[in-house]
Amino acid sequence: MTAQKTITYDAFVELATADPAVVGLVLKGSRAHEGTATEHSDHDLYVVLDDGKTTALTRFAGHRTPGLDLVIISLDEFRSAGMPGFERYALARAQIVLDRLDGVIAQILASKAQLDADEAFREAGKWLDAYANSLYRSVKNDRDGHALAARLDAADSIRFLLELLFAFDRRPRPYNKYLEWELARFPLPDWDTAMLLDVADRISRTGDVSTQRGLFAQVETVARQAGHGAVLDAWGEDLDLMRPQ
Repeated sequence: MTAQKTITYDAFVELATADPAVVGLVLKGSRAHEGTATEHSDHDLYVVLDDGKTTALTRFAGHRTPGLDLVIISLDEFRSAGMPGFERYALARAQIVLDRLDGVIAQILASKAQLDADEAFREAGKWLDAYANSLYRSVKNDRDGHALAARLDAADSIRFLLELLFAFDRRPRPYNKYLEWELARFPLPDWDTAMLLDVADRISRTGDVSTQRGLFAQVETVARQAGHGAVLDAWGEDLDLMRPQ
């Protein structure tokens, strides 16, 4: 346990690189997102072991200190990590520290960074319905004088909207911390980044109904073009409340 409490990131990378059972080292989190690390940022490192190999490095399983968090995992487990799940985005934008398999680790990360077409279509339909639901509740609550409920529903709608827009582009949604970082480097097609961030901020803070309706008009156009008209049409006359008046 003493070693687990004192080993640094650099020392561990040196130790793991010298171990033939280790086929990959993958750094995620702030240290993998250029310009986002602070003095408080630790190193979040996946240690990928060759299937069936044993190593003394397993003594570091569960290692977690202010400077270094380790996940020790087999190659087979690494293939499925975050598929699906909250971890998918972290791995999609992770940095490779070691790939002893001539590009296999890179290929695995690339597969996490892009949803396949069927998965993206299913996810988009699900998130579109969730977005419409929260938008409808927000507008209805505003109409009926429930100001707090309206703002909370509006904030929820932005969460679902972001999931939707990234699904349209077949990408996992970034964590809130990395949203601006992601859009600055990899903007969403057909969406102005500055406008999108501005309306997301305004709607989350104020729940402004006219802003919500204006945004929905743009989303509806994109969603129908993407083949999700049936999801919207299922809302029937309730769509009228969501659209610009």
